[in-house]
Amino acid sequence: MARIALVTGGIGGIGTSICARLAKDGCTVVANHHPAESTAAESWKNEREAEGLSIDTIAADVSSFDDSARMIKEIAETHGPVDILVNCAGITRDKTFKKMELAQWEAVMRVNLDSVFNVTRQVWEGMLERGYGRIINISSVNGQRGQFGQANYSAAKAGMHGFTMALAQEGASKGVTVNTVSPGYVETAMTLAMDDGVRNAIISGIPMRRMAQPEEIAAAIAFLASDDSGYMTGANLPVNGGLFMH
Repeated sequence: MARIALVTGGIGGIGTSICARLAKDGCTVVANHHPAESTAAESWKNEREAEGLSIDTIAADVSSFDDSARMIKEIAETHGPVDILVNCAGITRDKTFKKMELAQWEAVMRVNLDSVFNVTRQVWEGMLERGYGRIINISSVNGQRGQFGQANYSAAKAGMHGFTMALAQEGASKGVTVNTVSPGYVETAMTLAMDDGVRNAIISGIPMRRMAQPEEIAAAIAFLASDDSGYMTGANLPVNGGLFMH
């Protein structure tokens, strides 16, 4: 039986590559998107079908515990229980701390960190009962090293890995692994839209002298989602071209 995989923020730049890779690897994939993105999600689904990939989509606000519960219930009714969860939903609200407002702090915490609790909490008991599960939290190099103007984002992304390490201990004897992937700069529509000077300055600071392709992030996730990674848990896998080494 195909494993059922849910990718939150699944229609974004990195999320799209993760969904495509897991589908190619034989998983039944569901891409989550925010309810406000329903029109974009429909187009996204059609694009994947044109590529020969059958990927379902589901609307839910993952910053809401109740909406996350509804989403998991609907996936279970349509496809079955979730075996693989990739927590990929995220936003930025960058401001220097001196200018950061409470709303910018709270929005990033709700979407980037609270969502990890909200969604994982719905699938956790089922994974423990079935003796199998893969939870992969998409953090960031900036959660490891910090970043100017990103106190909110860096804190949320660092928090994700603290969550990973604690939960990994609870799932280890039950066949449920929990790992983090921390990408560096990735070539997506967002980074391609940057000013050339800014983008070139970023690239000059990366030892590999290029940004990651989204497929390279997806490859790391595909490994952690596979049976081959069964003895790996609580890890933070850096995919950053040497930008930060720890």
